[in-house]
Amino acid sequence: MSSSTVITNIAALVTNDPSLGDNSPLGLVRDAAVVIDGDRVAWTGESSKAPATDNRVDAGGRAALPGFVDSHSHLLFGGDRTEEFNARMSGRPYSAGGIRTTVAATRAASDAELEAGLTRYLEEALRQGTTTFETKSGYGLTTADESRALRVAARHTDEVTFLGAHIVAPELADDPAAYVALVTGEMLDACAPHARWIDVFCEKGAFDGDQARAILTAGKAKGLHPRIHANQLSYGPGVRLAVELDAASADHCTHLTDADVDALANSGTVATLLPGAEFSTRAEWPDARRLIDAGATVALSTDCNPGSSFTSSVPFCVALAVRDMGMTPDEAVWSATAGGAAALRRDDVGRLTPGAYADLMLLDAPSHVHLAYRPGVPLVSGVWRRGARVV
Repeated sequence: MSSSTVITNIAALVTNDPSLGDNSPLGLVRDAAVVIDGDRVAWTGESSKAPATDNRVDAGGRAALPGFVDSHSHLLFGGDRTEEFNARMSGRPYSAGGIRTTVAATRAASDAELEAGLTRYLEEALRQGTTTFETKSGYGLTTADESRALRVAARHTDEVTFLGAHIVAPELADDPAAYVALVTGEMLDACAPHARWIDVFCEKGAFDGDQARAILTAGKAKGLHPRIHANQLSYGPGVRLAVELDAASADHCTHLTDADVDALANSGTVATLLPGAEFSTRAEWPDARRLIDAGATVALSTDCNPGSSFTSSVPFCVALAVRDMGMTPDEAVWSATAGGAAALRRDDVGRLTPGAYADLMLLDAPSHVHLAYRPGVPLVSGVWRRGARVV
């Protein structure tokens, strides 16, 4: 039998269920408690009304919120790109070409080296409150290297994405059609059993709209659901393609027309914003305010990768979104939890409601607003994942 635990004396609890709290999207409950039974949330509400349990934890007047759902990362890679970052910060612009450096290092890395890197970044993220994460292949670009990356990833998360279409493999740079044929054929056959999602970098210098449609459509036929790197570096067809193919998420969404915004607002496709990338490349910020005001669902994620956003910190991204993307602290926290869950089409994470996984964090602060109010400060003082205290 599983044992039950109540966490009491929570100053402010974010449930992400308006009906459980103050009728806001965050569903805030003051002077709250959460009951965990096994790996699930059994009850949330005011501390004075909490039912009896086997164990009791005093939150000490801290805030509690759902674990972050990081719905976009690239954690399977070899090497790093310190020199490229240093050069860029000294005046050289970012282009998609830097990915080739990581491809060479990833191909040279052993399975054990790739897994050691993955687990290191996952533990780093967990300490900062991330309890659910998605990660992608995309730095192998051969059938063998892409499939091994996905096999390693699948040992650590259910949210695994096949990104063979990150860029055209260097050895086929002069024949992109042959590479698309490889990605949609032999590579897809080898990778599909290890992934839930398929992704493509739809961008100048990577894959155009027609190539992206062919790749995502082939993935759908193999049972993989689409997500897409869309409209990051320039205006393009990525967002409209995402909506057309019912992609779970269009990621980056920096350069949007009014038609793109309307399409997102009237679809089931989440706009996932990745401010770490703009921070690390000194690029134009995505306009979260425009998307939210239009009615689009917005997620916030780290885009953790060695080239353009080498951070595993969702709190850092929350602070950037509030400071530079027009989001309120409430909106940013919702987008990093419930929004990330929506981008993964999950309703069992990203909220603290009965039946959801008991994934939550305590902050050394009385309110979730401190994530943006106190940027760079390690506020996460406790993390539970699937009901077990892990931090």
